[in-house]
Amino acid sequence: MLKEREKFSSRLGFILVSAGCAIGLGNVWKFPYMAGKFGGAAFILIYLVFLVILGLPILICEFAVGRASRRSTAKAFHMLEPEGSNFHKFSYMSMVSNYVLMFFYTMVSGWMMYYCYATASGRLAGKDTQAVADYFSGLKASPGTMTFWMVLVVVLSFGICALGVQKGLEKIVKVMMICLLALITVLAVHSLSLDGAAEGVKFYLVPDFDAMKEIGIGNVIFGAMSQAFFTLSIGAGSMTIFGSYLEKKRSLAGESIHITILDTFVALMAGLIIIPACFAFGVEPDAGPGLIFITLPNVFNQMAGGRIWGFLFFLFMSFASLSTVIAVFENILSYAIDLRGWSRRKAVVVNLILMIGLSMPAILGFNVLSGVQPLGAGTSIMDLEDFIVSNNILPLGSVVYVMFCVSRYGWGFDGFLREVNTGDGIQFPKGIRYYMLFVIPAVILVIYLKGYYDMFCQKGPVTLALWMVIGVLVLALVGWFIFGRKKRTKKC
Repeated sequence: MLKEREKFSSRLGFILVSAGCAIGLGNVWKFPYMAGKFGGAAFILIYLVFLVILGLPILICEFAVGRASRRSTAKAFHMLEPEGSNFHKFSYMSMVSNYVLMFFYTMVSGWMMYYCYATASGRLAGKDTQAVADYFSGLKASPGTMTFWMVLVVVLSFGICALGVQKGLEKIVKVMMICLLALITVLAVHSLSLDGAAEGVKFYLVPDFDAMKEIGIGNVIFGAMSQAFFTLSIGAGSMTIFGSYLEKKRSLAGESIHITILDTFVALMAGLIIIPACFAFGVEPDAGPGLIFITLPNVFNQMAGGRIWGFLFFLFMSFASLSTVIAVFENILSYAIDLRGWSRRKAVVVNLILMIGLSMPAILGFNVLSGVQPLGAGTSIMDLEDFIVSNNILPLGSVVYVMFCVSRYGWGFDGFLREVNTGDGIQFPKGIRYYMLFVIPAVILVIYLKGYYDMFCQKGPVTLALWMVIGVLVLALVGWFIFGRKKRTKKC
């Protein structure tokens, strides 16, 4: 007999833990520089629209699959799919995605914790622009330093998961999220009080559609659509596990809206911290991925009390990244528990050792293995791992979830709607089925193919053509997951 499923002790716990999984580096690292790159407020306005019409329905699908099956993606599709369906084969893609994401995410979380320590100890104080850039380069060139901080992240996160759903995951992530929300509020108030911050606020909150035309309306719309899609951590099954721990007292649409609002609040507040500060000190807010580790330390060095504010900022970033690591580790543990029947302790020990080993290639890719450039000149092992997850599994996984929930080849819309609308709260509209069946998958496929084009268009027509063919083949495989049917064995 199956052991009774653990559950969250409170509704707040579910919302904060799920939001903690969604609130990661995509919100607090990528969102501010995307807003800076694509013109500020006009980008944000379009982003919010796509968040509601694209991200929210997929999030609801993941929660519904988890709550109805009471299992992670390792077994959820097996339990809900009709006879002869191939959807259960997506389970393996989902498991691979969560592991591969953590191969490099643990390293980047280690960077955040290291910079928290470096700013608190004054190691960045007084350095000029070049010295700050060299400091980050020095970190990447040191496999020993990066390994230490990665191992710290892995041990700390698995240690929390080892305590269980209520005593570990829920209890600690709740505290972490409350601290994160407090820190982000303090940092935003301070940023708004800086001399010259008003121009940054205007850029960030007042739409300038003329500037949007200069950047390119299509570019801004696609950028906003992509960011809205990736910000909720949907497509890999990370949210399914939290749905499996949820009681049926509340409808899933209402709970998903609360999580989306909290996720969006953190992303918007992160921009409100960074962009006014950049304007106040004459720094371009579209500095890209280097914004956090190169541009902002220079801003803190110019600020009164910059050492304290820098420490608080990287503490906030550490909480944001760790909450995601802990949440995804919980999903990884659930695979071993659901598939193999392992105890939580055994699953923790095996996966802790495994994760440390599998995180090493990303670390070594910046130094010892820097000659390995899998996606072309200038790329690293981390770029390949990120490409596998962000450009492939997340968008295609989202298509699988939507089609599983609304098409006749999967669970079906009636079963999905029944599960989503069980409990008190906002009811999911029945008339949205065809929008989910046709429009959402089409939009995601555009994002998927555009992602391949953007990644390889600068590498020559032959390389672009080769990778586009690979992308189409992967797409065909996913189509088989959705529409492929096993032949039923005839009974004698």
